[in-house]
Amino acid sequence: MPTPNEEPAVKTPIALMMLALAALASPPACARQAPLVDLQVQDLDLGHTLPWHPHRGRHYVEGRPGHRYSLVLHNTTGERVLAVVSVDGVNAISGETAGTGQSGYVLGPWQRLEVRGWRKNLSEVAQFHFTALPDSYAARTGRPGNVGVIGVAVFRERQAPAYPSYPAPIARQESRGSGKPGHASDAAAPSAESSRMDQGLARQQVGTGHGERRWDAATTTRFERASRWPAQTLQLHYDGTEALLARGVLPRRWPHYRDAPEAFPIGFAPDP
Repeated sequence: MPTPNEEPAVKTPIALMMLALAALASPPACARQAPLVDLQVQDLDLGHTLPWHPHRGRHYVEGRPGHRYSLVLHNTTGERVLAVVSVDGVNAISGETAGTGQSGYVLGPWQRLEVRGWRKNLSEVAQFHFTALPDSYAARTGRPGNVGVIGVAVFRERQAPAYPSYPAPIARQESRGSGKPGHASDAAAPSAESSRMDQGLARQQVGTGHGERRWDAATTTRFERASRWPAQTLQLHYDGTEALLARGVLPRRWPHYRDAPEAFPIGFAPDP
């Protein structure tokens, strides 16, 4: 397993990467155009997948403090891919401030992989759970600046050339959007004005904590990246209910959401 002092994979073409043994393989549903990897967030306490809410060029999920969650990655291709996972700007395997050239999870063809926490060793993870920002793992390690975002950088595997080999044009298929939410090129980056408006309406309230340890077996494998740059980048934001309501991400429900009691709420006199 790579040591903390080992050069990142972006400088070392062949590096040891993590491959979860407990992941389940599943066949493709149908032949269709798709991103390399799909991402879902599973609330483990509610037992369902959190819906994505589009807002000003970003996508959000609602995180409930105290609830454990996992990231479900699905390789939609018939080849191995490498997924470098970042939570709150921190690499989910090494705990380093995240960069795309770091260690990640290798997914086999059509494989589904559930990432349930910060990896502590080859047999355990510290579970992800939504918590107040000051209690988040990133904030507790002095890195609160990127709390509230989940990222996945996906790399194709370098293929051995067939012989005889001939020069081929450079493929540019990854430069286009996938047509699905979460792909880096699907939505325009939010403007500076909208970012300032978001900050003015509500500051980040919820982050990801370093929870209890649980068994989660993994091993190492060799993976050579086809390129120094990701073929696909996913970015998904999250926060608590109050903050998402204040930003306008979540619709206000009836009865109206209120921060404090009101002197004249709408209503009628009941029978005695």
